[in-house]
Amino acid sequence: MTPEIQSQKSRALCQLAPVIPVLVVKDATKAEGLATALVAGGLPVLEVTLRTPAALDVIREMSKVSGGHVGAGTVLTPEDAKRAKDAGASFAVAPGLTETLVRACEELELPLLPGAVTASEVMRAMEFGYSMLKFFPAEAAGGVKSLKAIGAPLPQVSFCPTGGITLASAPEYLSLSNVICVGGSWISPDADVAAGNWQAITNRASEAYGLR
Repeated sequence: MTPEIQSQKSRALCQLAPVIPVLVVKDATKAEGLATALVAGGLPVLEVTLRTPAALDVIREMSKVSGGHVGAGTVLTPEDAKRAKDAGASFAVAPGLTETLVRACEELELPLLPGAVTASEVMRAMEFGYSMLKFFPAEAAGGVKSLKAIGAPLPQVSFCPTGGITLASAPEYLSLSNVICVGGSWISPDADVAAGNWQAITNRASEAYGLR
């Protein structure tokens, strides 16, 4: 799967909802309930970061939920990509871009949403064939102003900004012509996940769905 096709598939996923929940889940027994709550609220595309020992098990459980598209975040190496796909991930998200990761995702037939924040990083991604990118860390890297500025010379590239985005700041990002969706962690706070408070999470997901 070439980077061009990967980007087409990533773009199609990003267009399904205005927000992709970025999930750091420590307990795999909460995975099914959490995914079901988010999908019920209108957010079918879920990014499970590979930052906890339970992450791969979480992906396995979430992948069973009807209507969901579960991807792995914080994919740094070819090994990460392979483990994620074996666990059932339908896409991968990386904070940056390396040639070894690009080639691994090509071989694995795994769509990759790589990260880029500077003009040089975006141009390098374009050289590989990517036109749909993650912009991370969004707020720390200049936020809306940076995305607006980088869109002027590079209008052919679209972004999913993540990192520090909130319900209050998301609409300004989504108003940009080069932003397809945003990633956010505010929808499923740890306390609600731990308590299994799925209705509160569904309510937040519905609110996020209504941002566009």
